Amino acid sequence: MAVAAFEKAGFIVLRQRGSHCLLFKKGAPLLVIPVHSRDLKIGLLKKEIKKSGLTEEEFRALL
Repeated sequence: MAVAAFEKAGFIVLRQRGSHCLLFKKGAPLLVIPVHSRDLKIGLLKKEIKKSGLTEEEFRALL
């Protein structure tokens, strides 16, 4: 679900190796999202949202 939201924001799945998905967008740092669990820990999700340059409200709108 989080990966799909980041894809809507312009990130592309660079690769998925094991249980982690690497997302890439030009001008933004790589995002690493675990896909082995349905629920992400809130701290990790907030960190990746901040790293992506989105606000939490913008991310919620993409869900």
